[in-house]
Amino acid sequence: MVKKTTTPPKQAEATPAKPKPKLVLREALTLKDAAVRAKVTPKDLSRKLQAKGLLLNPQDILDESVVPALAQVLGRPVEMLTIEKEMEHQALARTEDMTNRPPVVTIMGHVDHGKTTLLDAIRSSHLVDKESGGITQHIGAYRVVHNNRAITFIDTPGHEAFTQLRARGAKVTDIVILVIAADDGLMAQTREAINHARDAGVPMIIAINKVDKPEANLDRVKQQLSKEGILVEDYGGDVISVEVSAKQKTRINDLLDMIILLSDMLEIKANPKGPAQGIVLEARLDPKKGPLATVIVQNGTLHPGDAFVAGVTSGKVRALFDEHGKTLVKAGPSLPVEVLGFADVPLAGNLFQVVPDGDAARTIAGLRRAKVKKDEPVKAEHITLDDLFKRIEGGDLKELPLVVRADVQGSVEVLLELLPSLSGDKVKVKIVQAATGPISESDILLASAANAVVIGYSIKPAPKIQAQAKEEGVEIRTYDVIYQLTEDIKKAMDGLLEPVIRETYLGRAQVRKVFQIPRVGAIAGCLVVDGKITRGAEARILRGNETVLKSRVSSLKHLKENVAEVKKDLECGIGVEKFKDFQEGDVIEAFVTEKVKAV
Repeated sequence: MVKKTTTPPKQAEATPAKPKPKLVLREALTLKDAAVRAKVTPKDLSRKLQAKGLLLNPQDILDESVVPALAQVLGRPVEMLTIEKEMEHQALARTEDMTNRPPVVTIMGHVDHGKTTLLDAIRSSHLVDKESGGITQHIGAYRVVHNNRAITFIDTPGHEAFTQLRARGAKVTDIVILVIAADDGLMAQTREAINHARDAGVPMIIAINKVDKPEANLDRVKQQLSKEGILVEDYGGDVISVEVSAKQKTRINDLLDMIILLSDMLEIKANPKGPAQGIVLEARLDPKKGPLATVIVQNGTLHPGDAFVAGVTSGKVRALFDEHGKTLVKAGPSLPVEVLGFADVPLAGNLFQVVPDGDAARTIAGLRRAKVKKDEPVKAEHITLDDLFKRIEGGDLKELPLVVRADVQGSVEVLLELLPSLSGDKVKVKIVQAATGPISESDILLASAANAVVIGYSIKPAPKIQAQAKEEGVEIRTYDVIYQLTEDIKKAMDGLLEPVIRETYLGRAQVRKVFQIPRVGAIAGCLVVDGKITRGAEARILRGNETVLKSRVSSLKHLKENVAEVKKDLECGIGVEKFKDFQEGDVIEAFVTEKVKAV
């Protein structure tokens, strides 16, 4: 008899425990609220946090600092969102409530290429309410209706406003209309607009204007666009272009048709149900009504009586007005409205969110104010050449964006070809914008939004531009020799950047009278027109737009007394080392320089 062998039964393998889902909390929730969401008792949660050294009562409000401890005691990931982000997630999650919304359009382009005329042509023939009388705007945005489809236009004062909104995280525009005059072609501001729209990732429609003029050259415009990397449909590309005459009001309907077509392709949607949320486009203090703000609603529907929070301010909607000053009973997605009821004037770009009640609004705004005050000055961390290598090695930098300004177009063309060629395996050099002329406020705002370094070739930034760059946390590098610029970028990529000389502006004084002092020589009788002048500071003598000499302030007097410094609006006598040829009207600019080592 053959003995049967039996195989022992396999032991059941241990099933790994499923990771607990992430607990999502929003700002201004109490410990009790968090416990309810985590499905634990407030008492138990409080006791566990106490063991971690956090003494919190059930009614205490939580902030970001508590998140790591909460994740440990609950054994699950914890994320804290702003109320705007939480409500946005909720709105987008309800796919059954999502509907098409009108596109939001910004018109950009060169200053005299017909932007205003085009806006007027659109408004005069497509007003939503033709009984309102005239087309005078009360707010910087308005709606038109074309073929029973609404379109919202934002009337921005310039590219700076477009970038400033984006720099604050406000994604408002769905489509950019780029206006180009057929007789002029692409100009400096046209290229600026292209860079702003491209960097924001917003699709463009090209409106070639002034086609009625004899000098109009459509092929030249399209060829210039192709050189900027924009291929219109006529040239085998996918960018829509429409040939219009804003002055003659021809093909305006075709342009509006293309806006509707592109918006359908983009599938622009929103959830009109639930608490309203949007973005503050602009704000002002009305002497009679108090703080007012133009808000464009992005999700939900806004009603009078709604409590809201916007940045560090809060309020309750007392009234809603359209662009004609008419009172509204509600405002849905893509509708721009002027809101009355703010406690303080908000900032352009602030997110606007309706909350359950006034107490919640005041609590959230108060916590934000406290955080801002605690963290001041809080600046976005922008890239500098000094920390480039560290950021590359850390793996958090794939490209180096540059905003380039040069004295002449020839230099711009050389830099446009040379700088991208410096790209390596780890980082790519990206030219966000390159143009001739002095470094402008728009350049600093663009660099801030794009996290770019500003490069000046054969030009120096004005004091107010330096101050703005410091305020925005943007680095400006200036060069007079191209190889020094390219060497700096190469060394930065290799982590070998040499210490740089950084100039700090102090002030300016204007020469009003020249005094000849025996045994001393010429002394400039001056009025300090900006900042301050200090004895021993470095100085440059400016005559018109030219620098006559760089030297040092050797003597400084106020009311016949030797002094260390003289401030704005005071008179003084200034002696400059190795310089005796003062002329009335000269400007003495004082500054200090220091060596800043690479990090």
